[in-house]
Amino acid sequence: MATERAGTWLPEAGKLELGSCCGPRMLSPERLALTDYEYLAQRHVLTYMEDAVCQLLENKEDISQYGIARFFTEYFNSVCQGTHVLFREFSFIQATPHNRASFLRAFWRCFRTVGKNGDLLTMKEYHCLLQLLCPDFPLELTQKAARIVLMDDAMDCLMSFSDFLFAFQIQFYYSEFLESVAAIYQDLLSGKNPNTVIVPTSSSGQHRQRPALGEASMLEGVEASLFYQCLENLCDRHKYSCPPPALVKEVLSNVQRLTFYGFLVALSKHHGINQALGALPDKGDLMHDPAMDEELERLVVRSRLHRTSRQHRAQEPGTFGFHRRDKLEALERVPSASAPTPSPYRWEPRE
Repeated sequence: MATERAGTWLPEAGKLELGSCCGPRMLSPERLALTDYEYLAQRHVLTYMEDAVCQLLENKEDISQYGIARFFTEYFNSVCQGTHVLFREFSFIQATPHNRASFLRAFWRCFRTVGKNGDLLTMKEYHCLLQLLCPDFPLELTQKAARIVLMDDAMDCLMSFSDFLFAFQIQFYYSEFLESVAAIYQDLLSGKNPNTVIVPTSSSGQHRQRPALGEASMLEGVEASLFYQCLENLCDRHKYSCPPPALVKEVLSNVQRLTFYGFLVALSKHHGINQALGALPDKGDLMHDPAMDEELERLVVRSRLHRTSRQHRAQEPGTFGFHRRDKLEALERVPSASAPTPSPYRWEPRE
């Protein structure tokens, strides 16, 4: 799917497997062990093909002037760049691990200045920022991420951008896995056999409520070694993304007992887990994005030049002795003149 003469596109990794024109193709033993259908399913290629075809059919009249080949090229380029999740519905941005990582990266890059300026925001304010990129982003996920940061504090407390971002990363990317972890934790507290815990499916896991954790369980916690044994079995059979078991073991090996939210805090602050996920930079580099800073600087310079040019033209005399500035001010006083002219919707390729 989505092949070029130079190689084969991998949506999950965003890279190319070199084709014959660039030398022999080096495939991993894991790839050779998979059937074609298993490989496509593992890389979620069919998900992107179905989405691309749906968009093609919805905008076929506008796309006809660009050409179908160009449309698919633009679509899969946007998937590789991670911009394909912008302003999409929540069901799409959570559909694949690559989509989730792309959304996390987009959220960081778009609102990095919040942390750079040292601003502190509430949970609802962070949720509003998320809705700017995904209009139907569920409030429940934002609340769960905020609870990792605030613990027992009031949910209207202020949070730093970095604290919320790393907590949100864990909650959003590993959401189905954490639902199962919460069930295991609750069973351990009540003395049940954790091996009987049922892993949620895609339909049940999305709507299943996290078990209520009382004040006693928050203080008591569970034995870390037993908790890890249960999580190790969970990682082996879990069909969704989960943190590397070796890193989970590292988190739990440093304590004898821990609470559920203590475990989530440890995951959110673990340097290795952040690197393994690969969506965000290290915490020390969170406010640095040279490529974005350079692009913003170009936009600022362009805006200043445009403003200077407009001011210069406004000073030039116009017809009947009026200055252009006078004309602009006169137009602004007329409601019909200042209103934008409606234009028909037109599809543009995503960047």
